[in-house]
Amino acid sequence: MSAFDKAAAAIKESGNEPGMSKISNDEKLALYGLFKQATVGDNTTGQPWAVQLEARAKWDAWTANKGKSKEAAESEYIALVKNLLTKYGAEKYINGF
Repeated sequence: MSAFDKAAAAIKESGNEPGMSKISNDEKLALYGLFKQATVGDNTTGQPWAVQLEARAKWDAWTANKGKSKEAAESEYIALVKNLLTKYGAEKYINGF
């Protein structure tokens, strides 16, 4: 399992920790955008309507990483996961990445 996969698993597994409920929407969107860039690449989907708030926010977060290499997106994602786990008191999930 790669460090990226371990980080993705750690952020998912830590979801029930009390402090993790404090993650902001902006932090969640940053994770989403980096994850999509690392796993799919540049966003080539059509832009959702502005009234589709959640879909549009996710689209914008992913598009913000356009042109970023898979390796760079993975590296930034891992760093963000470590930062969030530390910030919200779930350091025990930082294991091997």
